[in-house]
Amino acid sequence: MGLRFETRGSDSPWVDTVWTCTSERVTAMTSVAGACLGLVFWEQDGTAYAGVTGPGTRAGTAPVPEGATFTGIEFAVGTSLRALPSPVLVDGGIQLPDTTPRTFRLDGVRRRTPGPDDAEALVDHLVRAGTVVRDPLVSEVLRGHRPDVSARTVERRFRAATGLTRGAVRQIERARTAARLLAAGSPAAEVVAGLDYFDEPHLARALRVYVGRTAGQLREGSGGAIALDVDQRLTS
Repeated sequence: MGLRFETRGSDSPWVDTVWTCTSERVTAMTSVAGACLGLVFWEQDGTAYAGVTGPGTRAGTAPVPEGATFTGIEFAVGTSLRALPSPVLVDGGIQLPDTTPRTFRLDGVRRRTPGPDDAEALVDHLVRAGTVVRDPLVSEVLRGHRPDVSARTVERRFRAATGLTRGAVRQIERARTAARLLAAGSPAAEVVAGLDYFDEPHLARALRVYVGRTAGQLREGSGGAIALDVDQRLTS
């Protein structure tokens, strides 16, 4: 038993992934570094909760409500909440007040709690309301474009929108990709070459810092519960 994830991608430019999870006989997990802001909704023993999760810069250990069911929305990198700037949430998050099984309160407005199929509809509503925002320059940079501003301006606006540097986002996303490849059975040497790590020791360090696992643990599925769908099904 542990954490049972199911994750799907999204057609929305504002959403990276939508996930569901059930916790069974587990009270702690390895948290994994991530570059995205998120909304998470869960129920435990008939009580409903909602929260905002911030970007994380390194792996750690986090408590898990036992016997809970979760629905989560991971926003696209650079997307943030007007009332809760991403830099304030780095390596943390907040629990939203006044949550019921049907509704939650965000930015002073009560909204309907989404299921996994309603995530994009909720995000579209939040975008129209101005609650969810993003800097278009950051979106350009993430697509590989070179805006006509100084590198210092790009870095300042990137950090303001994401809470992270561009280098940190690249390192985090590369380590998460490496973890999934290793869990799927790819040899470490292939992962090093494919993701442009200098060598296997550099890969090992990145996994330790950002994922909290060794390559062997990822291949074996050992090490306990982890907040990453390394061995789960990705649906579209």
